[in-house]
Amino acid sequence: MQNNPRGLGRRRLLRSAIAVTAGSVALGGHAAPAAAQPPGASQPPAPPKTPAAPRAAAQPQTSAQPQTSSLWREFSANPYAHPHVPYVARAGYAGGRRDFPRPPVRADVVRDYGARPDGSADAAPAINQAVQDVGRRGGGTVTVPPGTYRIDDVIRLGHDDVVLRGAGSARTTLNATRNLTDLIGPYGSRYGGDKSAWSWAGGLVWICPTDRYRPLTDAIRAKAWPFEGWTGNKRDEWRTLTPVTAPARRGDWTVTVAHPTALRGGDRVLLRLADDAGHTLLEHMAGDGPGTTSYAWDDKTKLTSYVPYEWPCRITAVRGRSVTLDRPLPLDARPEWRPQLTTLVKPVTGSGVEGITLEMTRTPQSPHLLDKGWNGVALQCAWDCWVDDVHAVDVDNGFLLVAAKACTLRRTRVSGRGSHHPYCCREGSHDNLVEDFRIDRRTVPAPPGTQLHGINVEGLSSYNVWSRGRMETGTFDTHRGLPFANVRTEVTVHNDGAHGGDASAGPLYGARFTHWNVTVTNERAGCIKIDEIAPYSATVGISTVREFGQIDEPDFEGELTTRIESYGHPEAVRPRNLYEAQRGLR
Repeated sequence: MQNNPRGLGRRRLLRSAIAVTAGSVALGGHAAPAAAQPPGASQPPAPPKTPAAPRAAAQPQTSAQPQTSSLWREFSANPYAHPHVPYVARAGYAGGRRDFPRPPVRADVVRDYGARPDGSADAAPAINQAVQDVGRRGGGTVTVPPGTYRIDDVIRLGHDDVVLRGAGSARTTLNATRNLTDLIGPYGSRYGGDKSAWSWAGGLVWICPTDRYRPLTDAIRAKAWPFEGWTGNKRDEWRTLTPVTAPARRGDWTVTVAHPTALRGGDRVLLRLADDAGHTLLEHMAGDGPGTTSYAWDDKTKLTSYVPYEWPCRITAVRGRSVTLDRPLPLDARPEWRPQLTTLVKPVTGSGVEGITLEMTRTPQSPHLLDKGWNGVALQCAWDCWVDDVHAVDVDNGFLLVAAKACTLRRTRVSGRGSHHPYCCREGSHDNLVEDFRIDRRTVPAPPGTQLHGINVEGLSSYNVWSRGRMETGTFDTHRGLPFANVRTEVTVHNDGAHGGDASAGPLYGARFTHWNVTVTNERAGCIKIDEIAPYSATVGISTVREFGQIDEPDFEGELTTRIESYGHPEAVRPRNLYEAQRGLR
C-alpha cells in the first residue's frame, strides 16, 4: 500500500472509533465499557459514540501510577467472547506449556554420523540422516556439538518427536552456503506476476511432515505453484468426518455433530467454515460492523481464495453428539457456512529446534518480493512444535509460521544485513506464540528497492501472540488477508518498517486485534496505534505517537467500535502483559 498524506483527513471524516477525547488521553481514559456478554455471544451492542479524537502530536510523557485496565476487568468477566480482546491464553506449544519435552539423546551428528564441526565439509547429509533415522525409530534428540557446520542443503525435520539440539546459539552455528532457489528452484506466486514465493515461504531449516514436504517441493520444481496449507497443494486432501448440525457461538467449547462415530478424544481435526455468496463469514471475521456490509468483497480475489477458513483443533471428549474441543470456538459456526469437522494432512507434532545460530553466506538483500530464499526456520503444517534459543543471521526471512498451529518460538533473534520478514505468520496459522524475541538493527544500509516489514501476520491467521519483544527495526506488519484476533503485548519497537499486502488480499485487520503495552521509541504511529483503522480492536498502553511515513485509511466505513486506554503510558498499564495475565485466569 502506498503512503497517503491525505489519510488523516479522510479518517477524520470516516472515523467512528470509540476513543478518548483529546483531553482524556492520560492514564485511565477509556471508552464507555461494553456490557459483558455471556459465553458464546458474538455480536454485542456497540458502546455509545464519543467525539472522535485525532492522533495526538508527540508530547513529553510523564510517568503515571499503575492502574488496572477497565478493559481487563471486562475481559476477566467474559474471557471467551469479549467483543474487543481475543482469548489467547492457550496460544503456543501444548496449550502454552512452559517446559518443552527433553527426549533422550539418540544420535550425535559428529560421533555417530561424521559431521565436521570445523566448517570444512558439508554437514547437511549427516544431520539429515541422523534426524531421519531418529524419526523413523520413534523420536528422540539429535545433538549438534559446539562448532561451525557448513550446510549445503535444507535441514529437514519431517517426523514427530524429534529435537535437533545444538549446544546453544552462542556455541553451535550452521553456516548455510546455498539458498532455496539454488536448492529447490525458482518459486513463483500462485497469484501470478514475477514475485518469488521464497519471499514468504520455506526455510533452510524446515519443519514439515515428510509426506507434505515432498509433494510441495515437487510441485515447486514442476512450476505448479501449490497452496501451502492444511489440505494439500490443491486444497483437496481432506474428507468430511461429520457436519456440525446445531449453531454454535464464538467462545463455545462444544459443538453438536451429526455423526460422532468417527471421532475420538485426542483426534486432531479441522473445523471448516465455508463462506456464502454474501460473504457473511468474512464480515463476521471483521466484527459484523455496519461497514462490512458495504465493503466490496467480490473483487478481493486473493482474499476469497483463502476461504474456507480452516481451524485445526483437538477433540477432548465425545459424549453422544456433543463434541468438546481443546479451545473455545474462534468464530460462530452458523448453518449458512456449512460447518463441519474434517481430516487434514498429518502434521508434524512434538518436534523442535534448539540452541543453534543459523548464519547465511553474506549476500546483499534482494529487491522487494524477489528473495532468493536465504531463509531461517520454517514451521509448516507443524502442530505443537517449537523453536528455542535460535539466532538467524543475514537472512531474507527469519522465522516463518506457514499453516502452523500451537507452536512456540522462544528466545529467537534476527540480526545482520537486514531482512524482508524477520518474522512471518501466514497461510492459516493459528494459536502460535512468539515470545522473548529480538530484531536487531541492521548492520548495513538497506539497498534501493528493498523493504522491511517486521512481525508479520496475514492470510486469515488468528489467535497468535507476540510477547516480550524488542524490535530495533521493523513494524507491526499486518499484511492484509484479513487476519483477526491477534495480540502484540509488552513490545518495545523502533517503528521504521512498513506493512505490505496486495489490494486483492482485502482488509488489513479483522476484529479483535489488540496492542497492549507497546513502547514506541521513535514516536511513529503507523501500524501500532490502530484504534482508527481496525474494527472491534483494542489499543491499550502505547506511547504517545504521531503520524508520519505510511499512513492508512480504514478499510470499513461507519462505526468501527474500537477501544483505546492508557494512551501515552505503557509503563503504567496493568496487567503489563496481556498473554501472561490471561494464562493466570485459566
